[in-house]
Amino acid sequence: MSHNFYNQNAEGIAEQYLSKSFKDVHKSWAQFLPSIIENPAARILDLGAGSGRDAKHFAELAEKTHKEVNNIQVFAVEPATELAELGAKVTKDLKVKWLNDALPTLNVITKQEVSFDLILLSAVWMHIPPSDRARSLRKLANLLKPGGKLVISLRHGQTEDDYKTRKMFDVCADELKQLATGVGLFTKLETPKENDELGRNHIHWQTIVLQLPDDGTGAFPFIRHVAINDGKSATHKLALLRVLLRIADGHSGAVLRREASPFGDRVILPAGLVALYWCHQYKDLIDSHKFFQTPNKNPNMGFMKEDGWHKLTHRTASDYRIGNLFVGDDAIALHKTLSAAVSNIKNMPCKYITYPNQEANSDQPVFEIASNTVKAKDSIFLDLPTLAQWGEFSLPESTWLAFNRYACWIEPVLVNEWVKAMASYTGNSAYKTPEKQYYLHQALSWLEPVRTTTEVRKRFEQLKQQMPEIAKCVWSAKSLKNQYDIDHSMPFARWPNNDLWNLLPTDSVINNQKSDRLPTEYKLKQSKERIKHWWQEAWLNKEITTVATTKKNEVNDMSAGYVISETLFTASIEVETVPTIDTEKTTMKRFFAEANIALPGLSSDNTSIDDLFEALVLQRGRLKEMQQLREW
Repeated sequence: MSHNFYNQNAEGIAEQYLSKSFKDVHKSWAQFLPSIIENPAARILDLGAGSGRDAKHFAELAEKTHKEVNNIQVFAVEPATELAELGAKVTKDLKVKWLNDALPTLNVITKQEVSFDLILLSAVWMHIPPSDRARSLRKLANLLKPGGKLVISLRHGQTEDDYKTRKMFDVCADELKQLATGVGLFTKLETPKENDELGRNHIHWQTIVLQLPDDGTGAFPFIRHVAINDGKSATHKLALLRVLLRIADGHSGAVLRREASPFGDRVILPAGLVALYWCHQYKDLIDSHKFFQTPNKNPNMGFMKEDGWHKLTHRTASDYRIGNLFVGDDAIALHKTLSAAVSNIKNMPCKYITYPNQEANSDQPVFEIASNTVKAKDSIFLDLPTLAQWGEFSLPESTWLAFNRYACWIEPVLVNEWVKAMASYTGNSAYKTPEKQYYLHQALSWLEPVRTTTEVRKRFEQLKQQMPEIAKCVWSAKSLKNQYDIDHSMPFARWPNNDLWNLLPTDSVINNQKSDRLPTEYKLKQSKERIKHWWQEAWLNKEITTVATTKKNEVNDMSAGYVISETLFTASIEVETVPTIDTEKTTMKRFFAEANIALPGLSSDNTSIDDLFEALVLQRGRLKEMQQLREW
């Protein structure tokens, strides 16, 4: 597509597009729209939104249908910035989110980690070069909810000027339908060619409506194959699948980028993050419970090194979490542990996990690691940029999406198969019987995060003394005195997240009413300014003081290691082997490190609480959609 042409002629093109109504242009498929709009939590993507005519129609129809309980989200994507600015003005008083993005990559919209009930490409497909069409349709199919519809209008009758000036290409309905079949879509409607609504005699239009079946994605057979059918000489394969599932479910912001490959689009994650979660899930399983992870009685696995893993036996699984700071000897040991884990993952499960029925002589792996050597240092703050130093981990986008959307159904299968594997190993022979396998299940509980509000409660008490005006319930604005709760805005029982951004001071009665329900989008937005004010004053104010102090002998008791976890410590630590800690700066870093990796659509360097709040609204919608949670 020639963005320059559309930018240079934006006003004339906008006037031309807006001269015809949505009903004039889209009457051939409009019968599918009412059932979509009837869903108050529907999500619609207008891709190539131009001057905003269609996005405006969707948003107005949603408001008319649902009034004050309208939770329908309309995304308008337009690569021509001048045209998008005009479109944003057309929809300025409506619930439409404008983004600058384009096929075939759609990097911005895929980073939102959301899926759609309806995707409209009106007068777009002829701008996609034939070489990019297969990838474009694969990307669009991945953005659909099960049962979701993709509407594509085809423009026939391009002129020589169209080819050159507007970068158009010939289109074919049969080609599009064939590509659709290849990505699991079926044709719901194919219209005959119709006359152009603007009266251009050489141009004809045709509409294709494609639909994603309700039976999930093609990734499920592969996941089931690895979890149930694949040989397991150790628990490595199950461990890797569970790590990736946990990252996809809890860390939408972990994706560094998406990229094309001959075998389909792939998601790129920090290799260090995969290694961190790898260590997290094995930590207590091996060190505390002493369960063997291989058929023989060797307690060691390849990533357990004397200068790394075995120097961190005083740590627990919950120490291996985003936002923690390790210093001194513990930091050096953690560097070496992560390096050993990356190497072990690369040489074991990544090497041996293959697709079902793959050719025996094929060496194309499902998962790949491009690893880097990282020099051990006496300080390591666990955030996305730090963990990216170990290189990049690559997995199929279809597998990522399956984990992202269906984690609560897939994880029990992985855990059950892991229990079976451990029970079959010689070293765990005492746990072979079904009644004893309960202990294996317990040991596989994901221990992080621990549900605790102690740290935030201490911070609230401190601020209440310094600035009484902050002592208000974020949901109701009631003054908070002696009786109050610290609430998980996204319910912990349904999405275990104990990050600072998710913990908010609340009136006890209000919190009991909310219980483990999900706040409605309306309730969340009503509370926006109070939530932002709490975030700012509690964690981002440069005048922040500490909740507790750590003395020299306390640091020595920690074997010269130091981690910020449940308590915030002062910067005044007079120990030569422990670097000086700027607690104020570390707290701010931790706040955004946790938020930027947990919530969709944020960059790893984001420091905007406005963007954070938008991402929180998106996450609320995802949880509602994926888990069908009760709302409050």
